[in-house]
Amino acid sequence: MDLGDCYRLLGLRSGAAFADIKASYRRLARQYHPDINPDDSQAKEKFIALTEAYKLLLQVVSPEETDQKFSDSTAPRQTPQETPTPKPPNLSEIEEGLKWKTYEQLQVFLKQRRFPVAISLVEALAQRLPEDAEVRQWQAIAYQIWGRELIAQNQFPKAKIYLKKALKTDPNNKTLWLEVQRDFQILEEIF
Repeated sequence: MDLGDCYRLLGLRSGAAFADIKASYRRLARQYHPDINPDDSQAKEKFIALTEAYKLLLQVVSPEETDQKFSDSTAPRQTPQETPTPKPPNLSEIEEGLKWKTYEQLQVFLKQRRFPVAISLVEALAQRLPEDAEVRQWQAIAYQIWGRELIAQNQFPKAKIYLKKALKTDPNNKTLWLEVQRDFQILEEIF
């Protein structure tokens, strides 16, 4: 697994800070932990892959480097008379908040098996943040989950469409690619 795959698996951009890597790993580990998904072998595999990616990134990104980049020594010094004025949140902070609120809602919809609503939600977010790799990954996973549900409902042509959409949305995600290939094998066995 190369570094790009590690960042992608954790839903991060290359060069992410140590704190972001740690936070993303913890969030995803809670989601895919075998104790939470005892009968889901794919969740277990995902958890193992996440842990391997996290360990590899920890070898490359040290917390000291990140702290030095953003330490107070690089910030402009203020004299005691100056009082900092509170800055309004910039657009990227607002979008980041929107992104994570949407992610939480997406998780709820997927757990409730409201797949068309989940897909609409993540597609709208992808239109708003078209360059965001995490959003693309979420969108691809939503397509894949819906494709699997369609297989279970014996709607095979429609399932094939959504599985192809998953691959097209996040083509560099090797883990997703392998999972979708398994889904296609199931379809081939049925046809």
